[in-house]
Amino acid sequence: MKTTEDDWQKNSPYDRFSYFIASKVDRHKVLLSTIEKLKLNFLVVSIEKNKHFFIVPQGKKIPMPLGSGLPLMSKSPYIFVAHYDRVEGSPGANDNSIAVFHLLRVAMQLNKLYVDNWMIIFTDKEELAAGENPEKQGSFALAKQLKAWGLEKAKIFNFDTCGTGDTFVFSNLADTILGNSDNPNIIKVKTEIQKLRSHVLETAYRLRLDKVLLAPIPFSDDMGFLRAGLAAQTVTMLPTDEGDQYEALLRNRPEFVKLIISGGIKNSPERRSLPSTWKNMNTPADTPDRLTPQYFDQFVNFIMELIGK
Repeated sequence: MKTTEDDWQKNSPYDRFSYFIASKVDRHKVLLSTIEKLKLNFLVVSIEKNKHFFIVPQGKKIPMPLGSGLPLMSKSPYIFVAHYDRVEGSPGANDNSIAVFHLLRVAMQLNKLYVDNWMIIFTDKEELAAGENPEKQGSFALAKQLKAWGLEKAKIFNFDTCGTGDTFVFSNLADTILGNSDNPNIIKVKTEIQKLRSHVLETAYRLRLDKVLLAPIPFSDDMGFLRAGLAAQTVTMLPTDEGDQYEALLRNRPEFVKLIISGGIKNSPERRSLPSTWKNMNTPADTPDRLTPQYFDQFVNFIMELIGK
């Protein structure tokens, strides 16, 4: 499937994209019907009132009752994560609808290859209201459940705002937060995150991607995972010029990272210094017009290469 600027919403699964970003739509219902239409093997797991979608390989038996466990697989599957909720009043085209549809496409391709060491999770409640604690994120309770299922060694990659630009950005924000602690649990999580980061960098090298940036990214679901003691590597995309400007900003003003860590960047005058793509998140400006479908294939190929396919 070739994804071009003109026809991308004509191809499956993107032909359902406009329904998903429509105003006032029930995104859970649209995503549910889309997954059913694609005949993917899935279950919906409710954890602390948040409804997460789990897509698993074809042929894996879904445990009953739903959510009582997970289909039998290795202790360290690849888990690809994207949140499907959005801020009210925003179409959410880039944050985070397009990543959801990229992963639906990945699921379709993996099933054709009969690969079974993977799982895709669409998370609920990534977006926090003002004043909410990060542990209110759906990924926090989800991570605790994954640990209870014995998946502490899962290779978790989180994808957010992945529809604009040609530069892959791999977050290293967790390194700053975890610091040089001698706490064994923190050391363990930091070590696992570094392994995941090495994997994305090696994957980019194998694909000969020359536009790669290692930089702090405003927290996504990786915050909830981190709070629960589970490693996750976040991947996003930026246009080349925005990535270059952001890299220069961090080089000249290293203290800028503190605003990102605290979340204070949202209401600070310094928000103007963020890449334009990020400033459009959670606003009415997050529309399909800002997406760059000419790079969608490259992104999907990157995810497939992560798992070695």
